[in-house]
Amino acid sequence: MPSSRHTQAKIRGKVVTLSNLDKVFYPATGFTKGDVIGYYSEVAPALLPHLKNRPITLKRYPDGVEGSFFYEKQCPSHAPEWIKTTPVEKGNGEIINYCLIQDEPSLVWAANIANLELHPFQHRARALTRPTALVFDLDPGPPADVLDCGRVAVRIRGVFSGLGLQSFVKTSGSKGLQLVLPLNTPVTYDRTKEWALAIAQLLAAKFPKEVVSKMTRNLRKGKVFIDWSQNDDTKTTVAVYSLRAKERPTVSTPLEWGELENALRKKKASLLVFETQDVIKRIKAKGDLFAEVLTLKQKLPALGRSELA
Repeated sequence: MPSSRHTQAKIRGKVVTLSNLDKVFYPATGFTKGDVIGYYSEVAPALLPHLKNRPITLKRYPDGVEGSFFYEKQCPSHAPEWIKTTPVEKGNGEIINYCLIQDEPSLVWAANIANLELHPFQHRARALTRPTALVFDLDPGPPADVLDCGRVAVRIRGVFSGLGLQSFVKTSGSKGLQLVLPLNTPVTYDRTKEWALAIAQLLAAKFPKEVVSKMTRNLRKGKVFIDWSQNDDTKTTVAVYSLRAKERPTVSTPLEWGELENALRKKKASLLVFETQDVIKRIKAKGDLFAEVLTLKQKLPALGRSELA
């Protein structure tokens, strides 16, 4: 990327104004805004299908990861006219026009305004009450770590497998993991939240020394909190392939279950940490490991004691 303060790039027929490309966003590695834009351009073919038609909450870091940040729900008034938006009415009647990141120019524009992380909803713009997946955020309470999250993820997969359902796992790009159960069939948030809570409570009861299902922070030390509350029309989850605003440019990265099991066997948490170049290489070698999350149609069975016995 050029190092001049302002430049214009024509991307897929749209002109995007770029600025301060040499500004360092990740001081520990020297990773610049230009590098952020370059990464998102490179992974756009894999990332964009996971963002398409989904309202996005932006998380902007104008001075990089060591500076202050802010969440932005309302799409900025200075956005180019070709940035699509979707209106969402909140409980108090307020209308928020969320950005839609539909194409590579939109992705580059978002990166240029220092949006490091992408946080989409589980629903699409035309079906605000219908999640396309059930999600768990597995959050380790120190000294628990990502490997402890991995063991919990494998157990959740086992519950779903016993019901004939296929689940997928990814790193959060931060300290934990996220497990996704694709549905892509008519379902409500009340239903996905009910299921997520039931599974969290089940595992907390079976493995009380390892798992907690209650949000109370002082209960989490040395355990994995299964955050079931993500299944709500007001909550977002960091997108697969999104950068995270950590010391290094780590990425929320899809995993093969075999990779996770290998890391658990070897007791190597480092096998579950991926930076931008790792992810680019993985996509070239493996394709999008989360592609099926967008297409696999599954239905949650009736929730009863026998299903989770």
